[in-house]
Amino acid sequence: MTRVRRRESAATFMAAPILATIASAIVGCGPPRVTAHSEVRTSNTTGGKTMAITITSGAFQAGQPIPKLYTGDGKDLSPPLAWTGVPTGAKELALICDDPDAPTKEPWVHWVIYKIPTETKSFEEGIPRKARVANPAGAFQGANSFESDNIGYRGPAPPKGHGVHHYHFKVYAIDKPLDLEPLLDKKSLLAAIDGHILAQGEIVGTYER
Repeated sequence: MTRVRRRESAATFMAAPILATIASAIVGCGPPRVTAHSEVRTSNTTGGKTMAITITSGAFQAGQPIPKLYTGDGKDLSPPLAWTGVPTGAKELALICDDPDAPTKEPWVHWVIYKIPTETKSFEEGIPRKARVANPAGAFQGANSFESDNIGYRGPAPPKGHGVHHYHFKVYAIDKPLDLEPLLDKKSLLAAIDGHILAQGEIVGTYER
């Protein structure tokens, strides 16, 4: 079924409620409004304490601009990522990337990938937009916020003149195997892992048009 392509653009966001748009426009020029640490609860096995995962990228430094290659203005490839600090008790990993500066009610979701084997320490750039990927083996990708090409990663494409947007790449270490299907959205994935987080971390990149 052919669907109308929805870009993270000014035209897309005109449909959002006026008050939400005004409020978000103010936020868009300031600090991000949502962090990974407020979205899910930790595992009972950690005593309420979450261990930290350190995430890096060979494409950008934390808090610095994401290169055009990895955005909607370039080839829209997923960026290379690497992480350390996954605890030994973790059974699977999950990753979410979103933009809390988008002028929408909820952060604009750019990437959902889960059932990542714990032995996976990094992602190469350009993971294909498929529900099931060969590398990392066994991983599933979910739905992003775009209406078309909405499986896997879609890069930054903020409204022009909206200021600097912050893109949060968050990795979660989970204390149990996930009995899930591909194509979950962010909300469904967070509900599934809520209360099962052993460790988490994030790296934030920026982009502006």
